[in-house]
Amino acid sequence: MMTTRKTKETPSRPARGVPAQPLAVVVIAAGQGKRMRSERAKVLHEIGGRTLIEHVLAAVAPLRPDPLVVVVGHQAEQVRQLLGDKVTTVLQKDQLGTGHAVLQAKAALRGFDGDVLVLCGDVPLLRTETLRELVQAHRSTDAKVTVLSVHVEDPTGYGRIVRGPGEGQLRIVEDADADHEEQHIDEINSGTYCFDAAFLFRALSQLGRENAQREYYLTDLVETASKRSAASCVMLEDEDEAMGINTRADLARAESVLQDRLIGHWMDSGVTFLDPATAFLSAGTIIGAETVIGPYVRLDGATLIGKGCVLEGSSHLRDTRVGDGALLRWGVVTDGARIGNEAKVGPFAHLRPEADLGEQVHIGNFVEVKKSRIGARTKANHLSYIGDAEVGEDSNLGAGLITCNYDGVQKHRTVIGNRVQIGSDTQLVAPVKVGDDSYVAAGSTITKDVESGSLAYNDKPQCGRVGWVESFRARSQVAKVRGDAARNRGKKKG
Repeated sequence: MMTTRKTKETPSRPARGVPAQPLAVVVIAAGQGKRMRSERAKVLHEIGGRTLIEHVLAAVAPLRPDPLVVVVGHQAEQVRQLLGDKVTTVLQKDQLGTGHAVLQAKAALRGFDGDVLVLCGDVPLLRTETLRELVQAHRSTDAKVTVLSVHVEDPTGYGRIVRGPGEGQLRIVEDADADHEEQHIDEINSGTYCFDAAFLFRALSQLGRENAQREYYLTDLVETASKRSAASCVMLEDEDEAMGINTRADLARAESVLQDRLIGHWMDSGVTFLDPATAFLSAGTIIGAETVIGPYVRLDGATLIGKGCVLEGSSHLRDTRVGDGALLRWGVVTDGARIGNEAKVGPFAHLRPEADLGEQVHIGNFVEVKKSRIGARTKANHLSYIGDAEVGEDSNLGAGLITCNYDGVQKHRTVIGNRVQIGSDTQLVAPVKVGDDSYVAAGSTITKDVESGSLAYNDKPQCGRVGWVESFRARSQVAKVRGDAARNRGKKKG
């Protein structure tokens, strides 16, 4: 029995003496996942912001397989829509086991002569290095099949690796078919294999289903190869890599493992996490060196954080690009936004899709920006809504500014020039343009374009009534006394 133990450091190039051969990949992704208690197909559930099947495909992509085939079944159209034309999909209409699933890929691999890597679409934590080592180990022997195995504390539910007396001999016994002695074996099948293509489809055509589940077991092919002393095994050291997702609890555990990996990777790359246990990253997140990530920060989607940034905490960024040296104060929420170098955002600011902040822009507390470009060094520090706007450089937008962009039917643009000063509590009713170097007085409602270099204001004379407060308070006191008396009378009647 040939066994290769996976080490933590694996080569990125093929081992010397290992012949280069064509490689195909078949991913089994047809199951419903009943124990997930979900209407979604199991492989469409997510960890790290990506579906399980996307994690598997990301792991195999550096191996450049051709063809790459995904076997779909439950919610086939949704899975196909997700994958697009990146892969070839084949349908397993009836769920008759793993062997039956791989057999559906036979037509897609017609004429292929090489090795076939078979994986499960619900095992999202496998690393590219592990798969590369599996293929290299397979090619360095005369094996017809090489199995990826792992020792686990609780093997319940998994197929057991049963070793034969001779080299190249082993078999896999499914949990439902294992006898008392075999159930105590803690080395399990990960569900990942490398096959000789000719052997694979010849042996699949001879499969039966005389077993407890009445299914065509892919694992039976290991015993077939073993009879020819042509089975080998690569053993994983990291149990987590082989984790299959069958329940919501498995999903949560896999998420935790992935977060530890992602955060560990970025810490090794020079990023500081003040509280790693409360950070959450997507698999597509990129973070520059010398950036500091505070507690309760969530970075989703294709978020890119530049070098030397500070995210103080309790912020949620999705599909956002943050330039070098930016400061995000507490409670910032962004979605599809761009933040320029050395910009300052927050606390408690909201950047909606297509918010685009230039260098050294200041967006302060309770400011919302949507579909607007704000030029360099412009400030909007307090309580403003900026939507569907183009704002120039070096302008100051006062507290309470609102760009009134919606007339009930259509959205309209507001254009604010360079070096503009807009007073507090101003409404700019779009479509409207405020020219360069102009001033808008506080409390104004602007419905017409403002010429460059001019002052715009609404003429609202201030009025007053001398002695009004004393009279008001006297009337209020009389009203209070009458109200108290009425309530007392009501209590006595009751």
